Amino acid sequence: MSEHEIDYSRLPNPGPRDDAKELDQLKRIWAPPSGLKFVTVVNNNYVGSFYIGAALMFFVLAGLLALLMRTQLAVPDNDLVGHNLYNQLFTMHGTMMMFLFAVPMVEAVGVLLLPNMLAARDLPFPRLSAFAFWAYFVGGTVFFCSIFFDLAPRGGWFMYPPLTSYEYEPGHNADFWLLGIGFIEISAIAGAIEIVVGILRTRAPGMTLDKLPIYAWSMLVLAGMIIFAFPAVILGTILLELERAFRWPFFLADYGGDPLLWQHLFWIFGHPEVYIIFLPAAGMVSMIVPTMAQRPLVGYRLVVIALVATGFLSFGLWVHHMFATGIPQLSLSFFSAASMAVAVPSGIQVFAWIATLAAAKKLNPMDTPTLFVLGFLFIFVLGGLTGVMVAVVPFDWQAHDTYFIVAHLHYVLIGGMVFPLFGAFYYWMPYASSRRMSERMGRWCFALMFIGFNLAFFPMHIAGLEGMPRRVYTYPAEMGWGTLNMLSTVGAYLIAAGVAVFLVDLAMHFRMGGSNAGNVWNAGTMEWLPNDNYSNRSIPFVTSREPLWDQPNLSRDVEQGHYYLPNAPTGGRETIVTSALGAKPQYLLQMPGYGWSPFLAAVFTAGFFLLLTVKLVWLAAACGLVAIASVLRWVWSTDPGYSHPPVDIGGGIRLEVYQQGPTSHSWWAMMVLVIVSGSIFASLVFSYMFLWTVSPEIWPSPGQLPQLGWALGSAALQGASGALIVWAGRRLRRQDGTRRWPLQLAIGSAIVLLWIALAGDLANQSSAGIAPTDSAYGAVVYTILSLQGFYVVIMSFMGGYCMARLAAGLMHARRRVSYENTQLYWVYVVAQGLVGLVVIHGFPRLAG
Repeated sequence: MSEHEIDYSRLPNPGPRDDAKELDQLKRIWAPPSGLKFVTVVNNNYVGSFYIGAALMFFVLAGLLALLMRTQLAVPDNDLVGHNLYNQLFTMHGTMMMFLFAVPMVEAVGVLLLPNMLAARDLPFPRLSAFAFWAYFVGGTVFFCSIFFDLAPRGGWFMYPPLTSYEYEPGHNADFWLLGIGFIEISAIAGAIEIVVGILRTRAPGMTLDKLPIYAWSMLVLAGMIIFAFPAVILGTILLELERAFRWPFFLADYGGDPLLWQHLFWIFGHPEVYIIFLPAAGMVSMIVPTMAQRPLVGYRLVVIALVATGFLSFGLWVHHMFATGIPQLSLSFFSAASMAVAVPSGIQVFAWIATLAAAKKLNPMDTPTLFVLGFLFIFVLGGLTGVMVAVVPFDWQAHDTYFIVAHLHYVLIGGMVFPLFGAFYYWMPYASSRRMSERMGRWCFALMFIGFNLAFFPMHIAGLEGMPRRVYTYPAEMGWGTLNMLSTVGAYLIAAGVAVFLVDLAMHFRMGGSNAGNVWNAGTMEWLPNDNYSNRSIPFVTSREPLWDQPNLSRDVEQGHYYLPNAPTGGRETIVTSALGAKPQYLLQMPGYGWSPFLAAVFTAGFFLLLTVKLVWLAAACGLVAIASVLRWVWSTDPGYSHPPVDIGGGIRLEVYQQGPTSHSWWAMMVLVIVSGSIFASLVFSYMFLWTVSPEIWPSPGQLPQLGWALGSAALQGASGALIVWAGRRLRRQDGTRRWPLQLAIGSAIVLLWIALAGDLANQSSAGIAPTDSAYGAVVYTILSLQGFYVVIMSFMGGYCMARLAAGLMHARRRVSYENTQLYWVYVVAQGLVGLVVIHGFPRLAG
């Protein structure tokens, strides 16, 4: 039956069946592994809980570093720690809070909540979630331990060159930041791919976009922002590491580089990251407030527009952090206006929350989640007001490097993220645990954190206005800042006491496994349906934004299996894939279970980056080979083909269990990866153009450029490579798998053509006397070619993988998802290579 013939008006009912047998089958299929194999679990309930636990651990560790800093600053002329250790402390504190706590935590909560909120069995790539977690956990733990060996970075969480270049930081300290954090950012992108495809393609039938929970909207915007923002800082870390390791001078003015390039790349990521952190927290508040008020959120559509607008506007704010760098007046005016404009969508959300609370049918302001929401509103609004202040350029020039900025940053980040997060812990704990947390301890936790926060950070505004600079490890008594700093230190210890109360409460009451505590708040969204490791017993048809309020019997009907997919018709883990807009069932996704490959891939990938950091190249290479082998082993089983006939999911609907092309969820994931790759390349082209504006005199004249004939030949070779791959794809769609050698020959030839084109490009630059160590021009040109070389290596693996599957008879007209994804990425790589040639060979000739 086609989706146009489906009658959604009636309750799906699969008819007579053995309920106990079906339920036992679901429990067995979705049961976690036991013993040592438990580390290979991929179910979102466990991976999400591990993720949250690890992020909370890094939050506590970073907080302990902050306490040590505040103790050092409590009194003037303190010698508790020296300047070297203090620099490591504040660098690690900021880095861990931003990279190891904030972004991973909001993604972790999404991994835990989204499948049940969308009534899906799991996220579409459960092994990718497990890989992202273990890579983050191993890498983050080793990164933190670097402080015990005097190897922690000490250039600030922003790592501004030239202070972090090889001239001023010759050891391995900065490398731990560049390679370690750059690697963790890749984990964040993996999570973003999972979130985008999960929200758009695995929603419950009937959950159109106008019925999507606000939290899901906020996570969708977050994932989009990660996809476009994180590539800039990934490229920045690559450029700085290339400068440190191979002396390619991107940021050294003597060679035509400019340290401001780092600031542009970093803050293109850094300011959107503030909203990457804030928007999911705002989504949590938009879920908590209606439940506590027992009425729908006021202005749902306006709040959705505000979320999207905030995400969009945040990319126009990065120079907000660079007002003191001497940029042109026109740029100052534009970015100052943009910094003020972003307050409008945030204000829309604040007024929607206030209106919902004001119209509450029932509200107990002493409920712990409500207390944290009210505390968030107070603190975040104050942080927003100071944000408008520092958007005024003359004021920013005065306050920029003072403790006023430290206070503003913490009011926005802690007020805008940590307080909603703790409210969410108390709100959603009954969903994740068999016992709810203590309301009495929760109120103590809130009181200590709220009072301590304001006592810690409000005096910093005053200290900053009195001239206290940030990033100093001590100060003289005659400056008169001692009392303010002592108040801030006392406040910091009160915050720590509040967090300690929370941790004790968590240890006393969090119990995972078995049934949860239930819908204790009488919430209206679907994560509160009865659930187990398999999510819901059956997948409901959604008719409103608050199904549990509007469909009184929904919980009972779902639990009794009266909706879609009440069983496991293929005998494995499955969920329904629905259309992106209308949420109409399209096919049944067969999901992989647990396995060692993702775990090993994550551990050895982390080992590769960390060993490379300390220059143990051969050992790092060995880890890299094991990681690649694990990934290949992992993906080999992810294309099952038409391994099962169409199945009945209830309501008279029969779904295929395999799809190809744009309908496939994996095609969507590959498209997201193409966008990420394009964003990295766009950031590199931006870097090329920026360096040209800074020092056009070092750009060669047209007569000094490499021969254009080589470039045209390279373009022809790359174009031919792409044409061969497209031809093989068309032939694959028409053949039955019996004549495999023409396809293998085409793929192999396409790989060879890419390598010849790359070798020719490199030889062409070398023959013209251009070297990457001579100038910023040579460095950025060779980086463009090196990035293309990296993708050529990737395409060699992907092409070889397709050739192996053809040889094994696992790729043919009805089983070609792997090839289609390879072809999609191959076409992108060829397009990037051609654009790179135009930039390298065309732009200098036009500009000259």
